[in-house]
Amino acid sequence: MRTLAQKVFDVEIASLQEVASRLDASFEEAVNTILEVKGRLIVCGMGKSGHVARKIAATFTSTGTPSFFMHPAEAFHGDLGMISEDDIVLLISYSGETEEILKIVSYLQHSGNAFIAITGNSNSTLARNAMHHLNVKVTQEACPLELAPTSSTTATLVMGDALAIALMTARDFTPDDFARFHPGGSLGRKLLARVKDNMRTDRLPFIEPGASFAQLVICMSEGKLGMVIVGTADAVEGVITDGDLRRGLVKYADIHHMPITDFMNGSPIFIEENELVIDAEALMLERKITTLLVRDDSERVTGVYQIFNQV
Repeated sequence: MRTLAQKVFDVEIASLQEVASRLDASFEEAVNTILEVKGRLIVCGMGKSGHVARKIAATFTSTGTPSFFMHPAEAFHGDLGMISEDDIVLLISYSGETEEILKIVSYLQHSGNAFIAITGNSNSTLARNAMHHLNVKVTQEACPLELAPTSSTTATLVMGDALAIALMTARDFTPDDFARFHPGGSLGRKLLARVKDNMRTDRLPFIEPGASFAQLVICMSEGKLGMVIVGTADAVEGVITDGDLRRGLVKYADIHHMPITDFMNGSPIFIEENELVIDAEALMLERKITTLLVRDDSERVTGVYQIFNQV
């Protein structure tokens, strides 16, 4: 089974290299045409091409090119009303002769909407009538029966990704733009979230400077943050991490009888609670630390942010 799987990978990789070698000026022209459109990019495909078209439309939308999928069979039962005069259409059909797709061609020509075609047949009806044609012809499908679309659908998907990335680059689409479109995803939360939204605020492990070693150990264990804050929220004198504690045990034979301020870090790193999470984590990476004390506008400690709490 592993040998068979390897063959599938080999065939599909070879197919992608084959398609990539045929990229020509039509690709650049297609990108520039989409960039000039005032409306949306509507993606349409039937069967397996339809499944691929849905994913391509989703990728366009999330990377700065407004887009949606239109089912060709539903198009002639009212969904053609989705297409406005400012829209451009991307039609996908490997054969270039899919009946439902060709019906849409006639409508688009009548309404004056430009359309781009992705096919595996440059002499097909769809390719010959398109404003721009992107050729995804493959020599071999990975299916041993040469029946199930495999290499061809992979090539189509990658062509869609190539268009999306080219458009994304041309539009100067930034990580912040991506985050705005993905507020529910991990990247979006990291780029948009504030420290105050992700910090620990309850049961903060404050300890008096005059506390005993035993009280320090108990406070650190109960706080479950791997550290304690020496002082109060309004007057922090320092922090002691579990690392400071371990190093102290090695360095000082009589640490159990020493003032805890003798082995605390008297210069903790603070961050404002309205700072972005991504900036907090950049600071921690720069300082090679995993914990920040969070303070408000009055410089009062209101929480603790730790890198393993990242969203």
